[in-house]
Amino acid sequence: MADRRDFYEVLGLRREATPDEIQRAYRRLARTYHPDINKNPEAEDRFKEISEAYDVLSDPDLRKRYDAFGHDYHRVPEDVDPETWAGARSGRTGQRAGRGERVWFDEGGIDFEDLFDGMFGARGRRRWGPIPGADQEVELELSLEEAYTGVHRWLTISALEGTRSVEVTVPPGVTDGQRIRLVGQGGEGTGGAAAGDLYLVVRIAPHPRYRVEGRDIHVELPLAPWEAALGATVAVDTPGGEAKVRVPGGTSSGRRLRLRGRGLPSPRGRNGDLYAEVRVMLPSQLTEEERHLFEQLAATSTFDPRSLS
Repeated sequence: MADRRDFYEVLGLRREATPDEIQRAYRRLARTYHPDINKNPEAEDRFKEISEAYDVLSDPDLRKRYDAFGHDYHRVPEDVDPETWAGARSGRTGQRAGRGERVWFDEGGIDFEDLFDGMFGARGRRRWGPIPGADQEVELELSLEEAYTGVHRWLTISALEGTRSVEVTVPPGVTDGQRIRLVGQGGEGTGGAAAGDLYLVVRIAPHPRYRVEGRDIHVELPLAPWEAALGATVAVDTPGGEAKVRVPGGTSSGRRLRLRGRGLPSPRGRNGDLYAEVRVMLPSQLTEEERHLFEQLAATSTFDPRSLS
C-alpha cells in the first residue's frame, strides 16, 4: 500500500490546530480542488484526500484516535490504548488470545483499504457532497470618533455570487487591525451547505488632531509660556468630550501629560489612556506691554536653556 500523507499535512495545519482552523482550511481547499470547480485531472484525487483528512480531524473522537494510531486509527480496537498498540506493532500481534481476550492481527501483506473498499465502496467514489461557503475578508475604515463610540453601517459586498448589502454594528472601542467576525455572512455554500463567515478588518483613518497607538490616543496641548512656567489647569479635547488636565509649573515642550482611561474604551479590561503632548506657543506679534514684560524677564532671569544639554 502506498505511503499516505499525514492528514495535518494534507490540510496544511499544525497538529495543535483548533476546530475553527481545521474548518477554514477545509473550506479554502475544497473551493480550490472540488471537481465541479477544478477540471484539472489531479484535482479529484486531491479532493478525496482533503475530504478524508477533514472527516477525521473534524471529529473529536476520530481525531484523538488518529493522533494516537496514525492511519491505523480505523483498524485498532476501540479499547486499545496507544502503548498497547505500540507493543503490538513491534511484533506481539498475531498471537492466539486467551478466553475473553480481544484478538487482532498485523496486516501480513493484506491491504485493508482495498478489502474495505471492495465491501463497502471507496470513500473517494462517493457522490460529491455539499461545499461550505468560503470565508471572506473586507476592510472597514472608521473615523476615530466612530471607533470610540461604535457605529451602525450598511456595507456593500462584492463576490462571485453578486453584490449584496450587509448590516454591521461595530461596538465601541475597536482598534486598528481588529477583526470582527460575522458568522454566516461570507460566501454562499452549495448543495445546502452553510455559508462562510465574513471578517471585517478595522482600519482607523488618520485624524487631523489625534494619533492612535493601540487603545492610547495622543493629542497636542498648546500652552502659553506663563501657563507652562507657572502651572495651570486647562481644557483638552478628547474623542469622548472635553477633559481638564493639570499642568505642573515648569513644564517644557514635549512633556506628555497622561489622562488615565480617556483613550479608546475597552469592552473587556482597562480603557486606553490619552496623552496630551505639550507645545509651548508664543504670539506671532507682541504688544508693547508684552514686549516690555519679556524684556524685564530677560533682564532679571538667570535661566539658560542651552546649559541643560
